[in-house]
Amino acid sequence: MLSGFQTGQIIRRSLRRPHAKAGNYVDALDSAFQYGGAPAVSRRHRVRNNLPGTRNFCPLVRRTPKLEALIATNLGAKARKSIGAIHADTLSRAAAFLPLKDSKASYAIEGERPPYNRAERWGRAIGEAGQRKLTADELLRLQEVVIGDKRFLSMGWRKEGGFIGVHDRSTGSPVPDHVSSRWEDIPALIGGLVDASRILAESPYDPVLAAAVIAFGFVFIHPFEDGNGRIHRYLIHHVLAEKGFTPAGIVFPVSAVILDRIADYRRTLEACSKPRLNLVEWEPAPRGNVHVLNETIDLYRYFDATRQAEFLYECVQQTVEKTLPEEVAYLERHDRMKSFIDERFDMPDKVAETLIAFLRQGKGKLSKRARSKELRELTDKESALLEEKFADLFGE
Repeated sequence: MLSGFQTGQIIRRSLRRPHAKAGNYVDALDSAFQYGGAPAVSRRHRVRNNLPGTRNFCPLVRRTPKLEALIATNLGAKARKSIGAIHADTLSRAAAFLPLKDSKASYAIEGERPPYNRAERWGRAIGEAGQRKLTADELLRLQEVVIGDKRFLSMGWRKEGGFIGVHDRSTGSPVPDHVSSRWEDIPALIGGLVDASRILAESPYDPVLAAAVIAFGFVFIHPFEDGNGRIHRYLIHHVLAEKGFTPAGIVFPVSAVILDRIADYRRTLEACSKPRLNLVEWEPAPRGNVHVLNETIDLYRYFDATRQAEFLYECVQQTVEKTLPEEVAYLERHDRMKSFIDERFDMPDKVAETLIAFLRQGKGKLSKRARSKELRELTDKESALLEEKFADLFGE
């Protein structure tokens, strides 16, 4: 095949040469150095195409000691075993709570504090990750869900350049940290990403590596004016769920872990974006934007995703081994505290939940304000009893 480029599309033309008739088959990718996909045999070339993607989107992940060690921990099996030991009622509550927690964290990463209804709506979408096939239309639907006020931007695929960064105070010129793909290349790139996602979903390719390739590939393309970051993190959930890595019905609060490691997260994004700035020729465009002058599509469809895969694997490891058990333990202790209250007080559920929230906020102590207002009916002896029980259940 010969390849050429025309606004991001690859032109295919077969050479007028006979098919190879003899010789051993060889792998296109040396799996001793990089993680390969399921091989598809090309009889014409006598090659096993084990590339983990398509000609329009095929990032690669190198084998590193860190990744080999993380893959060997078999985090998916650990998560399923841990979830299997949880009481059904607690598991049901965790399944309802964790998507909202991840939604709030995902907005916080963007520096936003949305109204509860927006966070809850996006949480519902996160809870459904993996249930719909990833398509271009599905990505457009997700942007509709995540964007609250659509009056101030053009929805759908970008029709102009894009960048992440700031503007020079004196001139207003863009100062990019990341230049997005050319808008003309978005259909080819998204088409390639969707096809690669399908190929990886149907192959034994490691789920966390697949999630890193698809999610970070999407955010580097940056196909929308707004919503890219939250959809990028949604795609982590989508791939992990689709490949059966996460237990059915449970959302890993990966965004909460990313928020805790926000500096590492930014460095992980910059590890791909900053070196490419020297390869992108651009000029200032209207509305403080950028106009890319050279052909850049290969920067977004063929990149080394090793650093991103290592970061995501570490986040998933923290989620499985620390964050998720802590969340479940809290729910179990919360339920025991609620049962203790129900056994001793004829108190509406709403008041009981408020009481527990006040104890949590006060690190096990009821504030004078709470004692004088919402909980003014409690005696000193009752308050002391509740504080003692909370300390017994929750410790520090």
